[in-house]
Amino acid sequence: MGHEKPIEPFSDLHREGDHVRAVLLHDPTVEGLDMAIYMDASGSMREEYTYKAQSRTFLEWLRGAPMKEASNDVEPQVRWMLEYLATKDRNGLLRVAYWACGTNGRQVEPVGELKGTDVKQYKFPGAKQLGGYTYLEPALRDYVKYLEEQVKVGARRGCAIIVTDGRLHDAEAVEKFSAEVAKKIASGRLPRINFVLVGVGDDIDEEQLEHIAHAEFPGVGHLWCHRIAKEITQVAELVAVLVDETMTVAAGGTIYDDKGKVLKTYEGRLPAVLEFDVPEEAKSFTLEVNGQRYTQPLPDEDHDEDEDHH
Repeated sequence: MGHEKPIEPFSDLHREGDHVRAVLLHDPTVEGLDMAIYMDASGSMREEYTYKAQSRTFLEWLRGAPMKEASNDVEPQVRWMLEYLATKDRNGLLRVAYWACGTNGRQVEPVGELKGTDVKQYKFPGAKQLGGYTYLEPALRDYVKYLEEQVKVGARRGCAIIVTDGRLHDAEAVEKFSAEVAKKIASGRLPRINFVLVGVGDDIDEEQLEHIAHAEFPGVGHLWCHRIAKEITQVAELVAVLVDETMTVAAGGTIYDDKGKVLKTYEGRLPAVLEFDVPEEAKSFTLEVNGQRYTQPLPDEDHDEDEDHH
């Protein structure tokens, strides 16, 4: 039996002749991922942030069930997103902030770094002052600045969820800043970043969002993806799907032998079990994902313990 122990992110390793079977302990495509949620706090979101009393059913009233806590349309969605996205975040803490706040709509109001556990403790009443305009670029700058700080303590990839219900007043500035971010990613000054943009309702300018999302940048590809939700109540589910898709698109990986020769390339999401052939004399292989390299020493060939030796 091979004596080499699997090292992270591998949990199991087998070699039979030239064939290697390596099982991933976890998905390294989201290793070091730092996530954030930015909620639109422009004036058009006032209704969604308004708390409404939750009425009891007749049966609940008869049973003397306690009055339900007042809620707004945004709170359950952000809580759900927090709970789900924290499972992908490197430390289970997400930066949550309101954007498009203040009279001029250019302010960003951080809520804090929130845990994905016990999410019912968090309230999301909206920003102190809802904005008169919808300026997105300040939120992007806020996230990039935050991520730069997180890189110093282990972040290796970023993903910001941005929810809006209206037409952006600074689409050109968003596109220009996106190009700056892409250049920094391509030159290694920033880790890979994905912006997930969800438009809500009928006032969205879908053409505007598509224009932003379809931009491709040299050495980086797409930074953005977007979807439209008819109502705020659909946002969390849509975000979960989008994040999974985005992580897949930007994922993939390459396996090299110990001489640097490419043995196998995965274009899409990495499967949980990697199977590939190595040269007979290979002593290790390396999995590269999103610029991170994981080198695993190879065991000697496995032998079936039940095999008869005559």
